Amino acid sequence: MSRTGRVIVVGAGPVGIVCALALSKRGIPVTVFEQEPAPVKDQRAASIHPPTLAMLDEIGITSRILDKGFISAKYRFHDRAAGNVVAEFDLDRMRDEFQFPFVLQYEQYKLTAAISREFANGSDFDVRFSHKVSSLSQTADGVTVEVASPGGAEVYHADFVIGCDGGRSMVRKLADIEFRGFRYPEQFIKIATSFDFAAVNPHLVFRNYFSDPDEWCNLFKVRGEKDPGLWRAIFPTRSDESEETALKPDRIEERLQRFFPKSGRDDIEYVNVYHVAQCVAATFRKGRVLLAGDSAHVNNPIGGMGMNGGIHDALNLVEKLAAVLHGTASEEALDRYDRQRRHAAETYVQTQTIANKRLMEERDPAVRSRNFDELRRTAEDPERAKAYMRRASLLESLNSAAAIA
Repeated sequence: MSRTGRVIVVGAGPVGIVCALALSKRGIPVTVFEQEPAPVKDQRAASIHPPTLAMLDEIGITSRILDKGFISAKYRFHDRAAGNVVAEFDLDRMRDEFQFPFVLQYEQYKLTAAISREFANGSDFDVRFSHKVSSLSQTADGVTVEVASPGGAEVYHADFVIGCDGGRSMVRKLADIEFRGFRYPEQFIKIATSFDFAAVNPHLVFRNYFSDPDEWCNLFKVRGEKDPGLWRAIFPTRSDESEETALKPDRIEERLQRFFPKSGRDDIEYVNVYHVAQCVAATFRKGRVLLAGDSAHVNNPIGGMGMNGGIHDALNLVEKLAAVLHGTASEEALDRYDRQRRHAAETYVQTQTIANKRLMEERDPAVRSRNFDELRRTAEDPERAKAYMRRASLLESLNSAAAIA
């Protein structure tokens, strides 16, 4: 007999909302619990890679957001110390492999809001804010969740619970799943400004990586809330630099002026300092509790792989979970989800993001020179460049994971 029991998704970020929408489109009733009182306008991920755009297109999202972001086919690696471009990769060269041969620069909070606004308006796709999960227990037949809500403690039952509630996941902790990895000693600082860096540096595209032995930088452009958009710059803080010091207006200005000197002060739209870790959960499935996105794995932001990998988790999981709930697959399919997506996280996302950071921060002049030479040779060789773009866009990770039985 077909089963279509309710699924609880914890976390209304991009991974949780995409997961909930995909479940709903497969006829699975879903309730989303989010501890925040309203959609969070967080300035986090903003790069949606070509394979992710193709996957979102299958659930009716891509056509709704394409004209709301910046289309970025090219990305460049710069030697900040020398002031030159090391290499450029052009996704337009992948038209024979990518349905969307570009990255869409579109902030994750806008993706979340767009899906919630258009689809989450019924009892079978129910999003509840100010609902914080406080306890969780499971049996062979279902999961019971206790939630702290504005009206007091409430108890809910579901066939499965999916934790999409971030790197500090309460679902992961309540399920007693180990989170293995390390945290970087330095913090990262993200600064957004309306100053047009492209007006003073003609070598910029919408996505830029600046290698520097003292202070590397990722520089990206997003639309923000008004034209002409915002430039986001991500830097490492010094090991002896406290968060309080990093956030001082004069220190923020000093950091930007060192990067791009200009007359007058920069108009700062937002700034935040945060810790970054490289961790993967010991398992993405424990009985009827499943993990996806940052709840399952976290990484540094260089390369824009976190949100994309999380969406890949969600859509892989939904395909298998829907089959289980509709009675066309056994629960072993969920173990396959764990095997496939942990493989993708460990072998691709973790490996690539760690390598990206090392490339950006390398101090040894001889090693830097060898790294740059290798990057140039890769970019200049059509086949090697395509192989690099398959890996950087996570297409290779998707293909590799799909081959795991």
